[in-house]
Amino acid sequence: MSRLFPRTALWSRRLRAALAVLATAVAMCGVVLAATSTPSSAATCNGYVGLTFDDGPTGSTSALLNVLRTNGVRATMFNVGQNVQNNRSAAQAQVAAGMWVANHSWNHAHMTSMSQAQMQSDLSQTSSAIQSATGSRPVLFRPPYGETNSTLQSVASSLGMRQVIWDVDSQDWNGASVSQIVANASRLQAGQVILMHDGIQNTRDAIPQIMANLTSRNLCPGMISPSTGRAVAPDGTTPPPTTTPPPAGGTCTATATTPNVWGDRYNTSVTVSGASTWTVVVVITSPQRVTTIWNGTATWDSSGTVMTMRSNGSGNTFGFTTMTNGNSSARPQIRSCTSG
Repeated sequence: MSRLFPRTALWSRRLRAALAVLATAVAMCGVVLAATSTPSSAATCNGYVGLTFDDGPTGSTSALLNVLRTNGVRATMFNVGQNVQNNRSAAQAQVAAGMWVANHSWNHAHMTSMSQAQMQSDLSQTSSAIQSATGSRPVLFRPPYGETNSTLQSVASSLGMRQVIWDVDSQDWNGASVSQIVANASRLQAGQVILMHDGIQNTRDAIPQIMANLTSRNLCPGMISPSTGRAVAPDGTTPPPTTTPPPAGGTCTATATTPNVWGDRYNTSVTVSGASTWTVVVVITSPQRVTTIWNGTATWDSSGTVMTMRSNGSGNTFGFTTMTNGNSSARPQIRSCTSG
């Protein structure tokens, strides 16, 4: 007994040590599995959204890029030409980090008060500054404050740029808290674009939560298509939603009212009579964008302004919320109502 006990004790200590090593290995495997599960789930992309940041580059651009890279985000940076000229290295860092760089005017002026020649000079100077700094000429333009008109859109088009407003406003420019920014971003749907800004701490702090929400809904950050203005896959291969032609059938009547109007958005309610199953085509005036729909199933044409709404068993009244994006007077128009 006296000679066996030391061996038994030694064996027991070795067994405990081996079990400890095994437990550590299992724990480490668990950590590795947990770490590798996130990218695989994030890789499931059933749709893409456009994350955009205005008014850069700023002194905080480097901090913003670090957060975006850490969270696997590629975004569109709507840069102010004067800022690019004064901080070329920051604009270059945006491109190096995989971001898309776009035109946001020379000095963020109210461009609708300019003459056509002034608009042309402003946007051309900005595009030249961006091209000089980054090597690429922008193909997207966002008017300051979302203020636009047909002349400004024509000038942007003549310079090879598509105008892009936004579908969701994060309100970060208006002092929104991190939780408010996250809540606003949670309204994003496939193809839509959100407005955020470079240089705001709350926006940077919100990005991890925004990405967690998008991942939970199988949505991924994408690029903004210069042909449609909608968010698509980063390589540009995912086509935007399209409108399916209404099915053949009889006619019905769709009547639209606007029961709620706020400063930056309004609700439209449409009542259909003469059919229990129906297809209603609605035209939205650009740069307005629909952000939320209810009691129907919607598809869009390539311009993002023609919505085809189909009944989904929720009754004969559907509705939607429209962001005015600087055009507060226009209202949606009913193009057709088809039964069956």
